[in-house]
Amino acid sequence: MRIEIICTGDEVLTGKIVNTNFSYMTQKLEDFGLSVSWGTTVGDDREELLAAFRLSGERADAVIVNGGLGPTIDDLSQEIAARAAGVELVLNEDWLQRMEDFFRRRNRVMSSNNTKQAMLPSTAEILDNPIGTACGFALDIGKARFFFTPGVPRELRRMLEEQIIPRLLARGGAPTAIHLKRFHSYGLGESHVDQLLTGVEDLVPDGSVKLGFRTHYPQIETKLTLRGADMDDIQRKLAPVEAEVRRRLGNFIIAEDGQTLEGVVLDALATRGGSLVETFTAGQIAARLAHLPGGEKVFRRGLVARDPAEIAAALGLDGALISGEMSREAAERVAQALREETGATHALAVLIEVDDGPDRIDFGGSIHLAIAGPERVESRRSRIYGGRDWVRLGAVELGLDCLRRYLYDLPVTERTDFERV
Repeated sequence: MRIEIICTGDEVLTGKIVNTNFSYMTQKLEDFGLSVSWGTTVGDDREELLAAFRLSGERADAVIVNGGLGPTIDDLSQEIAARAAGVELVLNEDWLQRMEDFFRRRNRVMSSNNTKQAMLPSTAEILDNPIGTACGFALDIGKARFFFTPGVPRELRRMLEEQIIPRLLARGGAPTAIHLKRFHSYGLGESHVDQLLTGVEDLVPDGSVKLGFRTHYPQIETKLTLRGADMDDIQRKLAPVEAEVRRRLGNFIIAEDGQTLEGVVLDALATRGGSLVETFTAGQIAARLAHLPGGEKVFRRGLVARDPAEIAAALGLDGALISGEMSREAAERVAQALREETGATHALAVLIEVDDGPDRIDFGGSIHLAIAGPERVESRRSRIYGGRDWVRLGAVELGLDCLRRYLYDLPVTERTDFERV
């Protein structure tokens, strides 16, 4: 099946907003074995939109159009869809009632221009939008089935997953069941993971398992897309492949499927308590943990400072003990003091020394981290290069991962691909 995505709007075409909707759609479709052949961006111009719809209707089998379903004068998708399909725009009374109820439940008065959102091509099939007023719809233009979606990301995502992907799979004659298994890893580069997993697809000889990767430093997502007659068939195929991926990637797997590293750490701390000290990371480790559901029961305190003297003063330490060059020993003293000060069962200290001078590709940072728990203190040193953001992101991930390893009795000092001796 040849799929095209058309993104509309002057603000997208001119780069005033970053088109994250396109990247989300292509990745989500790829997860289900649906590849996008073309991506087109068109401004708010009637003739340009009409030409784009007609061209897509000739060369694609399915087209997803994003944006242009709002109530303002520059929202043109319904109008141009009707012109391209050669049908009239008609008022959909059911959707108009939905919108009126939507505003009434929020104690708001619906503006008259919102009625425009209920004007749909006469041949349109409605695609439900339970969290907004933009009515998604589908219709045929040329030989392609078009799916029109709202530009609001959370509305688009729900519509794509619940309304459009099932229709595309049915249209493409896909197997009854498709399943996506995801492994999130930290510490291994993409080429290293690819090398480690060579041949895992061959464990299922019928070719119904597809291996893929998505890199978003400092993590890598390993994806297994499986097709089968039903979920029992898929689980039977998945079992040996899943076990082999876990064996080969080992301790570097930090989470699976919808889990996150911070979520895994928080779950491990659920019956305990945690606190941390951060330098240079600007509180981003705390930001990953403290806002999560249940975080209020676990997270005791976060201390953010760049000056060791400030850390010493806040924890009642002798400044001389952590002054001068940072070290693992200094991180251990800070973690122990923080644990005692806050009454937490576990304390994480991440102390970072960064190079002098402007940001550059060979800019590096030395990371000294320590974890103090009820029975032991563990620490490690790491050196990361690549610029300020690279060092900061790496330090945040390393700190959280070492805390995960500590809590699950895994080696904290296992070396990663991203650091130098």
